[in-house]
Amino acid sequence: MRVLVVEDQPDLADSVARVLRREGMAVDVAYDGGAALERVTVVPYDVVVLDRDLPVVHGDDVCRTLVDRGSTSRVLMLTASGTIASRVDGLGLGADDYLPKPFAYAELVARIRALARRSQPSAPPVLTRGDLRLDPAQRTASRAGARLPLSPKEFAVLEYLMTCAGRVVSAEELLDRVWDEATDPFTTTVKATVNRLRAKLGDPPVIETAPRAGYRI
Repeated sequence: MRVLVVEDQPDLADSVARVLRREGMAVDVAYDGGAALERVTVVPYDVVVLDRDLPVVHGDDVCRTLVDRGSTSRVLMLTASGTIASRVDGLGLGADDYLPKPFAYAELVARIRALARRSQPSAPPVLTRGDLRLDPAQRTASRAGARLPLSPKEFAVLEYLMTCAGRVVSAEELLDRVWDEATDPFTTTVKATVNRLRAKLGDPPVIETAPRAGYRI
């Protein structure tokens, strides 16, 4: 999934981004509300983790703008205030969920995954295709009962392809959904990752290449 973390404390923002990337998410970071609005204009994020007290453009105004634009991004609002009144205010602005600071990273990850499921067509908790099995919650994948030692990006590519259920997915779409904005759009990293994934999946092959179109399972 693609996530935008908007937080004006760089240490906290970067720490959250590292945790989410370890969970296989593609994460971009903005340190103020103005930068956040620029990014959401061009990238269809699944989830926006939005600090409420932001410089340049306040988090409340960022949330209102997303709602006014009809954005499909789910908003998880963060704030130092944990009062019920503050939570009600945040949800009233259009936020989908609310998490007071300080928070446990495990809870943050769980809430982001729950919100992302809402922004996508319903999918089973465990994805299967033939003898291939992938559990997004447990971050495990196996084939014919044998555990697959996948890197976070390999896991994310496999998860996305399995979620698409046989639909051809272009390299550009994979780059947009699995990698973040720091990735060179002209890189061959998608092809290289798919090739490594194929090698780990073994025979018979399960990832098919559609010439000049992309990949599918």
